[in-house]
Amino acid sequence: MGTRTIALLCALLAMLAACQRPAPEDTTTAAPATPAEAVRRLTDDLRASDLDAFARHAVTPAVHQRLQVAWTEGRTRWPLDQLPFARHIPRGMAALSAEDAEQNLQRGFDRQLAGASLGAAAEFLTLFTVQYILQQGEFSVSEREHYPQLVQAFGAWAAGAPIGDRERASAAIAAMTAAAREAGLDSEQAFADTGMEESLRRMSRVVATGKRVLVSYGFDLDADLAAMDLQLQSQTGDVARVRMQYALAGTPIDTVVNLERRDGVWYVSDFLRHAEDAVGRD
Repeated sequence: MGTRTIALLCALLAMLAACQRPAPEDTTTAAPATPAEAVRRLTDDLRASDLDAFARHAVTPAVHQRLQVAWTEGRTRWPLDQLPFARHIPRGMAALSAEDAEQNLQRGFDRQLAGASLGAAAEFLTLFTVQYILQQGEFSVSEREHYPQLVQAFGAWAAGAPIGDRERASAAIAAMTAAAREAGLDSEQAFADTGMEESLRRMSRVVATGKRVLVSYGFDLDADLAAMDLQLQSQTGDVARVRMQYALAGTPIDTVVNLERRDGVWYVSDFLRHAEDAVGRD
C-alpha cells in the first residue's frame, strides 16, 4: 500500500505539471492577453495548489458548466480523470483516510520500502510508462513529446530519492492521512455528492500537502514551475504554439504546446479537447 500511495501521488503531480493550459475570463481577473500569459496563469494556479481555479481557467465557461453536471452524474472526474491511476484515486483516498491508515501504511512501508532504493523499479516503470505513452492511449503529438520527458524526470528523481527513510515516511504518512480525512472524499459517491468545484477545492489541500511531503524528499515542484521560461513560437490567427522550458526535479524539460483562441480567450488545445470529449461535443 505504501508503494501504491507514493506512486499515485507522484503520478498526480507529474501530470498536473504537464497540464500547463490556458484560461477563460472569470469574475476576479481579466483573461490573459497572450498565449504565453495564458500558460503562465495555469502554472500559477498549479503553484497555488488551486485545482478549482485551474479547472475554470482550462476550459470555456460553457464547457465548465457541462463538466459540473457530468461530474455530479458520475460521467467524468475531469480534470482528475486525465491522470494516471485516476480510477484508483477514490480507493487511495479511502486507504489514506481509514481509521487505521497510519498503522497499515507504516507496516506496508516497513515490509516493502524501509531502507530500500527504488533505482531498479524506477527504471523499469519509467521505460514501461514511456512506451505506453508513445505507442498506446489517446495522446496527441504534443502530449507524446511532453509526457515522456515528465516520466523520465520523475523516474530519475525517484531512483535517487530517500524513499526508504523511515523517519521521512512516518512524517509523510501522518501528513497525508490527515489531509485525506479532512477532504472526506473516500468513494466515488463522495466525489459525486460533493460536486466538482468543492471536490477540487478539497483535493487542492491534499495536493498542497503532497507537495510539501515531496519537498522533504528533495523535490520542490513549486520552485521548478516558478523558474519556467515561456516563449511564443508562432501565432497565426486563432492558433498559437508556446515553448515551455523548465527543470523538473533537476531534469530539463523542453516542449511546445498548441493553443487556440475562442471568444477572445486562449486555451491549450489538448486539454480543452479532453474536457470536451469528457462531456460530449455539441
